[in-house]
Amino acid sequence: MSTPQEARFDVLGIGNAIVDVLANVTEEFLIKHDLVKGSMRLIDEVEAHELYEALGPSVEMSGGSAANTIAGLASFGRRAAFIGKVRNDQLGEVFAHDIRSLGVHFNTPPATEGPSTARCLVMITPDGERTMNTWLGAAQNLNPDDVDEALVADSAIIYLEGYLWDPPHAKDAFRKAARIAREAGRKVALTLSDSFCVDRHRESFLELIENQVDILFANEAEIKALYQVPTFDEAMHAIKAHCPLAVLTRSAAGSVVVEGDDVHVIEAYPVRKVVDATGAGDLFAAGFLAGYSEGRPVAECARLGALAAAEIIQQVGARSIRPFHEIARENGF
Repeated sequence: MSTPQEARFDVLGIGNAIVDVLANVTEEFLIKHDLVKGSMRLIDEVEAHELYEALGPSVEMSGGSAANTIAGLASFGRRAAFIGKVRNDQLGEVFAHDIRSLGVHFNTPPATEGPSTARCLVMITPDGERTMNTWLGAAQNLNPDDVDEALVADSAIIYLEGYLWDPPHAKDAFRKAARIAREAGRKVALTLSDSFCVDRHRESFLELIENQVDILFANEAEIKALYQVPTFDEAMHAIKAHCPLAVLTRSAAGSVVVEGDDVHVIEAYPVRKVVDATGAGDLFAAGFLAGYSEGRPVAECARLGALAAAEIIQQVGARSIRPFHEIARENGF
């Protein structure tokens, strides 16, 4: 059996492969297309195509929760890989090219039939408000055959995105990846993604966490939803019995890392101005896993995560303008 130190990749992410399409629009555009400013909603393929065609010039980049984390890890200088499903269409090529250009290994075969590549159409009005319309498309069709067994076995940590727990085939892909990882002596990390996602899958999430997960990422709302308790302290104590390492974020209140009986409380980094909170949790996970893959103490990993989260919410989008390894070095990491 190989050991994590011999792994080809530090972290392999498995999640929704979504193309973020960012475009500046007028208030009139939102009114014309009956869009509620500041809302986030799922749309069907027909509306996705119609809105995409109606948009003016846009910036297109790889996105999705786990993909954002993996892109952040690459920016930290870590060896990162990603598994996610796109279609063999224009936006599928955009996703593959963009994530590879960041230094991420990505070789999941694109679908040749079925729904088009997932996209999140992000419409930015002059006041800076973001209105998001998401078509999940091909991303939801990830299946066990897309899980490269050799790639999983050659990654020190696999990072699973809770959003993909909805489609049955994707759930089977997760279980397959977790089994392969554990057989190879690797670690399995899971992000709960969303409290509504937790509400839909509480029992199966708890089973997965107790039996397969080494590192759990959750925000305050998600961990409280998992255990159906009113306070953060109750949820924090409950997770001790189920997972060796839990990384719990609390926005401006910082984060808490629970490792067995050890509890580390980490303050948030000061932020001059919150420009866009998109991707804060994803980049916190990137910073934490970057430190963890280097063997840093978990409290230091959480501080690295806090730094990444603070940096990303002071700019638009979930990609750092400057490489995170430079930012980390300037801050004493």
